[in-house]
Amino acid sequence: MAKVITFGEIMLRLAPNGYYRFFQNDQMQATFGGGEANVAVSLANYGMDAVFVSKLPAHAIGQAAVNSLRHYGVDVSKVVRGGERVGIYFLEKGASQRGSVCIYDRDHSALKEAKPEDFDWDCIFDGADWFHFTGITPAIGENVSRICLQACQAAKAKGVKISCDLNYRGKLWTREEAKKTMTDLCRYVDVCISNEEDAKDVFGIEAENTDIYGGRLNKEGYQSVAKQLADQFGFEKVAITLRTSLSASDNDWAAMLYDGQHYCFSKEYHLHITDRVGGGDSFGGGLIYALLSGKSTQEAVEFAVAASALKHSIEGDFNLVSLAEVERLASGDGSGRVQR
Repeated sequence: MAKVITFGEIMLRLAPNGYYRFFQNDQMQATFGGGEANVAVSLANYGMDAVFVSKLPAHAIGQAAVNSLRHYGVDVSKVVRGGERVGIYFLEKGASQRGSVCIYDRDHSALKEAKPEDFDWDCIFDGADWFHFTGITPAIGENVSRICLQACQAAKAKGVKISCDLNYRGKLWTREEAKKTMTDLCRYVDVCISNEEDAKDVFGIEAENTDIYGGRLNKEGYQSVAKQLADQFGFEKVAITLRTSLSASDNDWAAMLYDGQHYCFSKEYHLHITDRVGGGDSFGGGLIYALLSGKSTQEAVEFAVAASALKHSIEGDFNLVSLAEVERLASGDGSGRVQR
C-alpha cells in the first residue's frame, strides 16, 4: 500500500443551510475541510495510507478537526498539537448566476504560528512514497512557507515524489508574493496541478483565446501552458483542470494531463453542482491515486476527472466516494441510475 503525506491547514467550515445567504437564518452548518486534508480523505477512501500533517490546538475544536479525518481512515499521528486557534472559513454557496463566497478568519491559527522546529520531516517521510501540498499553505505566512520548503527538501532527499496544486488565493497573498515563493518551491515538484487560472495568476503563463468569465476555454491553448510549466521547472507531469462555468450551478468539467510527450484530454462532464468546494482537491487525490497505481496518462486523467465530477454532487469539503464508484464513472457509466 502506497504511503502519501499531505501537509496543510484543516479549517472549521461554517456555512448557512442549503443556499441561504450569510445569516439569512440563524443556523450554520459546522464541518471541517482544507486542501491537503481533502486530498488525504480521498486517498484513504481509495485504500491508500494517507497521512495528514499540520498543527492544531489541543482543545475540543482542534480535537474535533483531528477526529473528522480519523473517521475516514486518515493517519493523524503526525499532527502537532499546540497553539490557540483553528482557522475558520465561512462559505456561502452560490446558485445560478450568484457565485459562491468564501470569507477567511485564519489569522493567529495554530499552523500560521507554527515554527519549523515543530516538524521532524525526516521521521515524517520515513517509508513515504509521495508528498502533496498546495499553494494555499505557503500563502498562510512566511514561516509556513519556510516549513513547506523544508518539507520539500526532506522529501526530495528521501526520493519521495512531490505534487503541488498551485491553488492561488488572492485573499491570502499577492501575485508577486506567490510567484516568488512558488518559484522556489516548484523546483522540487514532480507533478504540478493547475486550473485554467492558476498558471496565469502565479507565473503569468496564459492560454490564448480564453475567456473564463465568458465561458469560453481554448483547450488546445493549455497544451502550451503545460509545456511552458514543464520546461521552466522540469515537472514530470502537468495536470490542468478545465472548468467552463455556465453558471454557479452548472459547469462543464474536464482536464488535461501532459507527461512530457503526450497531451491527454479527458472526456467532459456536464455538472449540476451540489457543492463545488473541494472539487480541485478531489481531482488531486484521484490523480495521485491513479499515478501511484500505475495507470497510463490517459487512464490517470480519466480517473481524476471522474472522481472530481462525483465530488461536485457531495456536500462538504470531503469527497466521500469509493474506488468502485469512481471506476464505474470513468469507464463510462454516468447515467446516475439507481444502483439496486
